[in-house]
Amino acid sequence: MSIFRRPDYRSDATEFIDALKGQRPELEAQQREGRALLWDKQVNRNDQQEFKAARVAQKPYVYQTQA
Repeated sequence: MSIFRRPDYRSDATEFIDALKGQRPELEAQQREGRALLWDKQVNRNDQQEFKAARVAQKPYVYQTQA
């Protein structure tokens, strides 16, 4: 063991999350289900290219009125 080694630090937030997961073991499965709803999706490359091609350039100053 090195003389420069610090003791392991665990923040209050980490301890809270570990305690919460200990009390509710189903929580992690629920988090994975929620993530799958929005984030874990297959990307259609053709659609992405079409969306990029159809994009309209934004004006330099969007709040300027037409006067």
